[in-house]
Amino acid sequence: MNHSILKKVIYDQIEVIQNAEITPRDYFFEKNVNYILVGLRRSGKSTLLYKIAKDLVAAGCDWSQIIYVNFEDDRLLGFTKDDFNDIVETAYELADAKDIYYFFDEIQLIDGWEHFARRMADQKKRIYITGSNAKMLSSEMSSVLGGRYIPKMIMPFSFSEALDYKKVTHDDAALLTTSKVAKIRRSCHEYVSDGGFPEALLLSNKREYIKSVYEKVLLGDIIEREQVKNKMALRLMIKKIAETVMHEVSFNTLAGNVKATGTKTSTDSMIEYASFAENAYLLFRTRNYVSKFAEKESVPRFYFYDNGILSLFLVDKTSALLENVVAVNLKRRYEDGVYYFKSKQTGIDVDFYIPEKGLAIQVAYSLGDAEERETKSLLLFAQKTEGIKKLIIVTNEEERTIEKDGYVIEVLPVYKFLLS
Repeated sequence: MNHSILKKVIYDQIEVIQNAEITPRDYFFEKNVNYILVGLRRSGKSTLLYKIAKDLVAAGCDWSQIIYVNFEDDRLLGFTKDDFNDIVETAYELADAKDIYYFFDEIQLIDGWEHFARRMADQKKRIYITGSNAKMLSSEMSSVLGGRYIPKMIMPFSFSEALDYKKVTHDDAALLTTSKVAKIRRSCHEYVSDGGFPEALLLSNKREYIKSVYEKVLLGDIIEREQVKNKMALRLMIKKIAETVMHEVSFNTLAGNVKATGTKTSTDSMIEYASFAENAYLLFRTRNYVSKFAEKESVPRFYFYDNGILSLFLVDKTSALLENVVAVNLKRRYEDGVYYFKSKQTGIDVDFYIPEKGLAIQVAYSLGDAEERETKSLLLFAQKTEGIKKLIIVTNEEERTIEKDGYVIEVLPVYKFLLS
């Protein structure tokens, strides 16, 4: 690789980092540890690298010690694994210092990157990597990397981070102040509708930006990366999944829905395409806690990592957006420890169950006539399940406490739940 081109790429990126405004986020990074940051495109992974670089400089590091390479830069078209060593050579040309810090953005675009990353870690280099594909965390990849990197999943802004970005106060005092609570509620309605992509939050036309992100994920991270031939079947599957948020759906059903449009597909293709969408951090699933293994995997409930993308497919489905934002919040906190609980024998149907916390949650836009149904399922679940410590119903606006049969159910408006 031409060293002059690499130097231009590095110098240009340093200028971008120097001029970047950084919003603090709820992620912590140990010093002298190599990290792999993964997650949905435009969720803020690169900005977190910018902050790490700026913190290093603030602690006494020189900018010449920061080697930042974004592999989506068009000047690096044609870059292969054989060119990685040119980056190291260029780094030594730029920096006289012993310690050089390497930042590799979207490195998964280069086949064979993991072998270079392992070698650099073995040589005690400090490396920070980002990528948009969950395969970077696969057991096969972890084996090659040999435990030299700590993985960290980065998601779009949480509601708290979105408020910080928009400079909306949300401390304890603000939550007790009528005018400030009104701003928080208004921001929450926007967050539920538009999601948490950092660059979208201050835009007037958020939908066009979010649509462009979705198309980039679909075309680049799924269709091109996975070499999907039946593009229409993939698009229809994602649309159908969006329409099933709040409900479990089998892959057989998805295949049938797609076929009903006149598009050829199969159940196996639906299973494969869903895994592609999950690898690209477009979708995630919850499984039925009481199902047998086969049903757990074949009849999941799917959610979108960002409400903004889900909203592209929905018209006036506020209940689905509300449940999705709760699902994303729980995924952020408990990762794969989030389940739903549905039993035909007992009639129990609980939206979210977190066994490690003894937490059961129902989501209802408004209780109204649904109060008896929602509370009955939670109470029956608590009576038949050991270790239940907390029962919550998340609503759009309502807040109160329900005491019944010796149990306490907290009814929380979504903004309080997201900030709790």
